Amino acid sequence: MKSLHLIGSAEMGGAERWFKRFLEAMVRAGEDVHAVVRRDSDLARHHLGGIAHSELGFRTVWDPLSKWEVARLVARSDAPIVQTYMGRATRLLHLPPKGRQVHVSRLGGYYKLDPFVHAHAWIGNTQGLCDWMIAGGLPAERVHHVTNFADPVKPCSPEALAALRAELAVQDEDLLLVTAGRLIDVKGQRYLLDAFARLPERLAGRRLRLVVLGDGPLAEPLRAQARQLGVDGRVHWAGWQQDPTPWFHLADLIVFPSRDPETLGNVILEAWSYGKPLVATAFRGARELTRHGEDAWVVPCDDGAALAEGLRTVIPDAELQAAMVRQGRRRIEHEFSEAAVIGAYRELYAKLLRER
Repeated sequence: MKSLHLIGSAEMGGAERWFKRFLEAMVRAGEDVHAVVRRDSDLARHHLGGIAHSELGFRTVWDPLSKWEVARLVARSDAPIVQTYMGRATRLLHLPPKGRQVHVSRLGGYYKLDPFVHAHAWIGNTQGLCDWMIAGGLPAERVHHVTNFADPVKPCSPEALAALRAELAVQDEDLLLVTAGRLIDVKGQRYLLDAFARLPERLAGRRLRLVVLGDGPLAEPLRAQARQLGVDGRVHWAGWQQDPTPWFHLADLIVFPSRDPETLGNVILEAWSYGKPLVATAFRGARELTRHGEDAWVVPCDDGAALAEGLRTVIPDAELQAAMVRQGRRRIEHEFSEAAVIGAYRELYAKLLRER
């Protein structure tokens, strides 16, 4: 079944990474997909190799030329399913109520719903998000929960890992805490820096080091915070990584300190997939996905002291880490596999077309 997928962002973030991963998985499953992305965006320049795609202006949600470009491209497509991601692409697309195509809007966050109400159906990646959409007035029979899947683990050569260890000057005694995400307020990195400063330089015989994957508007304030706390010498600012695979392989432990509005948190799934112990905060997505003490160690949001105490608990306890890793891998296999999620999308698309 052919489907058209529209996203209007300029830079890479969690939603854009999901867009890329999802379409790659659809292609692997033999689905006929076509991406429509913003001209000269990060997605267009670096991330869509092997995926058929077009580029449009996606300038602003009020721009008549952008609306016309979107309308013309979609009208010329023979794809019965047209799926939009986030606000800009959704607001620029208005299909006829009784036309031949179905407009599916996928929400990845708790956005204001007014710009999304004209779609024919909505997808939320957590049940909590779906419940919120229904409470906000969207018809329950047209709101569908389809979760995310974890990226298949990519191999990383010993040579590549050795090169990365050399770049970081990693010693055998070092224990690498890795966090990943845009450097924006909702990701909570300031609380992680606070927690890191509360920990001793060595714990359980290991020297603690923190690797921050990501970039964004808070990059300089966070660096300044690390300097003020006196931990900048043990923090490595890796920047945005188009492929974080080597970093996940190198990590000893994944920390995900997001604040409550975080909807799902793909890093949870990535930690489980790569077999890494996870310490996370109890944001909305983590409360739905994780099971404290079984597949993750979960602490309150916005609390550096609590996050530090969680790390103090997990780092010295090899048995706890191993148990969480085993359970996380089981969760990936049974609940968050690529095959299961792509199958759910196929079933949903077929259902929507039958009902059309």
